Amino acid sequence: MNLASQVLALLAALTHLVVGTLERFFYDRTAVRVFLTTSAADAPEVTLWRSGVAVYNLLLGLGLVAGVVALHAGEPTAGRTLILYLCASLVASALAFAASFPRLWRGALGQGVPPALALLAAALR
Repeated sequence: MNLASQVLALLAALTHLVVGTLERFFYDRTAVRVFLTTSAADAPEVTLWRSGVAVYNLLLGLGLVAGVVALHAGEPTAGRTLILYLCASLVASALAFAASFPRLWRGALGQGVPPALALLAAALR
């Protein structure tokens, strides 16, 4: 797997690790809510949902990091499989997110563009 696809996968990982951390540990801050949802409103009844989404984002980010580590640890098939599968999942998720919440299109781009570019770079080798 080429360097460009690895760097883009790590960018996608960083995005999901940061967003997951913000969702899980800092959502009570108004600036974080505005950054993530474009609204300062808080809905305490969605705490369970938000917590689950935060863990999802953290695990996706860690999975991409694990894929790159596996590539460099002599496990290219495992690493490539993790990276390609997770990047494809992130692109599909970003498309579903954009379709469901069009006003949050910037978030969908942030979620989907780096992994889409990683897939493109991997395909171009």
